[in-house]
Amino acid sequence: MAAVQDMARLQRVLFELEREFLRTATTLICRVGEPELKYLLCQHVWESAGHARFLRERGREMAGFGAGEDVRPEIRRLFTEAILPESADTALAGFYGSIKPALLAAYQHYLSATHHLADWPSRKLVEEFIGDEERHAREIARFLPDTPAAREWRQHLDTIIAASGGLLSERTRIPLASDFAWVSDHRTYRHPATCNRGRYPTCSSVFGYDADEVPIVRPWLLDPATDARVIRIMVYVWLMMEMDAVDYLATVFFDTPAAPFDLHHDLARHLWDESRHSAFGFRQLPKLGVDLMTVEHSLDLYTILVQMPPHERYAMMTMEFEAGSFPTKAAVMDRIRELNDFEADTLLAFDRNDEQNHVRYGHRWLPEMMSLFGETRPVDEFVKATQSRFKEMAERFGGITPHGLPAERRLTGNKIKALVGLV
Repeated sequence: MAAVQDMARLQRVLFELEREFLRTATTLICRVGEPELKYLLCQHVWESAGHARFLRERGREMAGFGAGEDVRPEIRRLFTEAILPESADTALAGFYGSIKPALLAAYQHYLSATHHLADWPSRKLVEEFIGDEERHAREIARFLPDTPAAREWRQHLDTIIAASGGLLSERTRIPLASDFAWVSDHRTYRHPATCNRGRYPTCSSVFGYDADEVPIVRPWLLDPATDARVIRIMVYVWLMMEMDAVDYLATVFFDTPAAPFDLHHDLARHLWDESRHSAFGFRQLPKLGVDLMTVEHSLDLYTILVQMPPHERYAMMTMEFEAGSFPTKAAVMDRIRELNDFEADTLLAFDRNDEQNHVRYGHRWLPEMMSLFGETRPVDEFVKATQSRFKEMAERFGGITPHGLPAERRLTGNKIKALVGLV
């Protein structure tokens, strides 16, 4: 069984690498500014979660893979090091200019080391993962910086990987120099107090009651007299603002290192769903004549929730924001159908379906997450207490982001009316 055990051990390392990528690459999402880059990172994280799951399933069929899910300290140390640059661009360069190429090399080594027929099921998986890694490199290339700081950081991580002889110890080791300095010996990671939206204008919230101030006028959403074309644009703004869910949900992975892999797997799906929903608005609004540079991005939910522990963030997301949105979204979907807009109907239907799955995830995983933080109250009691705590935190950390644009330049409810020809 030695050959089987050797391959199972390699698969185990690959599983741990993908799992740790999932836990740490998510810290990039709230730190980078370009929406298309955020969406791409969410996609890659979800695909990485799939790689890890299939590796675990295949590995458990083979003697020597192991029953647990822990990540060995040397792998965790590498990935913890990788997130530490103060510049998000530099950290991105490290993940995609150093770690991801080393992961691709590890998968290629697996193919060269195993038997084409005896280990056919594993090879088919690895061949697919290699294709994904090569595509990831192509997709991310336009976002990678080529600055002195980025090159220096890639070299720093390359040196660490070389000291192990590659991620699978597949080549000769090059020991670290005696004066090599680990950044993680002197610095720890903290999520930024506010998330990055790059060149796009920001504000505290896009929801409100004054049609001359905000684009989503709350009473209009449920008012039968509101023109359906106005509701469609407001809903696309709402969908685009699910970027705030992308940013704050992404913080939960790093803060739950002891979580079972299946929890992180479902969080990754949740994260990817939210990024797709945001992209619905980001890509549809221009088709309806909206200049995206006039749409402010709301930051309140991130700036409030990042002050709360991860199980409270997750409780508010699943049990409050998402569960509470169903009645309004159902009414909105009915109004959109008046327009005979098949694409809008389709996007909203998938959004609704995904949100229902997310609430199911909350029921499944919130108790598990609570236990990670020693929370022993019944779930309902904890959720109610968390809702009250959120209100307290909102008084301190909400409403602190000023409008990035003056009223005459930003998209508002009345400007949406004008855009569809009502005024």
